[in-house]
Amino acid sequence: MSRSARKEIEPDLGILAGRVLLSVQREVVETLAAQGHERIRPKHGAVLAYLDAEGSRATELAQRSGQHKQVIGTLVDELIDLGYVRREPDPDDRRAKLIVPTELGLDQMNRSDELLALIERRLAAVVGEQAYADFKHTFQEIATLRQQAGQGG
Repeated sequence: MSRSARKEIEPDLGILAGRVLLSVQREVVETLAAQGHERIRPKHGAVLAYLDAEGSRATELAQRSGQHKQVIGTLVDELIDLGYVRREPDPDDRRAKLIVPTELGLDQMNRSDELLALIERRLAAVVGEQAYADFKHTFQEIATLRQQAGQGG
């Protein structure tokens, strides 16, 4: 049996996680596009998914998303050009900058949060509330273990 056939029959963690991620991203991006956010791309989630309404530092966004600070900087520049965020002085440290969502950014963030909650409710309705809660708990444990392994833990 070929490797691809074997992975089709019994996909590994990477394939399963990728399928879920791509499916969720596709639905979120397509739905948001239909709601007026047609210029947002999946890559922008590395900023928008982790951004606090009151603003976040680029270093925090990089840490939360697992992306390099340079990648976050490039994405922030794109999102500034698209009108979703702006840079402001950090009131706690004038040398630092906060990435702050604009009204357009807040709208996207709120719609995205609502959409993800809807996706989760739909999945729970299909597989059962308890099964989904158990899955999400286990998936969180695995994600935490993998994150710790990536940090040398």
